[in-house]
Amino acid sequence: MNQRSGIETKRLILRPFVMDDVGEVRKLVADRDIAATTSDSEVPQPDMTELWIRERAERFGKGESFDFAIVQREKNLILGAIGLGFEHKNDESMQLGYWLGKQYWNQGYCTEAARAVIRYGFEELGLNRNFSRYFASNPASGRVMEKTGMKYEGTMREAYKKGDKFEDLVCYSILRSEYTSFK
Repeated sequence: MNQRSGIETKRLILRPFVMDDVGEVRKLVADRDIAATTSDSEVPQPDMTELWIRERAERFGKGESFDFAIVQREKNLILGAIGLGFEHKNDESMQLGYWLGKQYWNQGYCTEAARAVIRYGFEELGLNRNFSRYFASNPASGRVMEKTGMKYEGTMREAYKKGDKFEDLVCYSILRSEYTSFK
């Protein structure tokens, strides 16, 4: 595993986004169900896809965040995005975020990608903690977190305003010590 070539799993290649991805990503994020299950910063508006990819590439190059295109190995198709971002740069903890095109839901792709990125965070970036949050209205995301070994930390009530509705954020994490025994 290295930053430049990406991360490989049984079915996936996780690699940095490139400008050639704009068209595929734009098609995926045009589905309103994707935007409904994610925070506004995780998924671009279709007309902002080029800027979103450019920003991710820039942050990746600076080591500020590590966002990967989830690519199906067999067909070389982009399925979605996954990444790690700092909340506070000096605490050796990064937040895992992800989204998949709706046609790829419930096929194990997100769990496979999340396990690989958590491993990357601990083994390549030297993190002590990976954490993630999801809207309580999207329990499938919580099942992904549980399958990666993350533990429930709590629920932040009405902590995120999505449109005109407040969403509860459910928090999970995994520590290096738990990852070592989970491996």
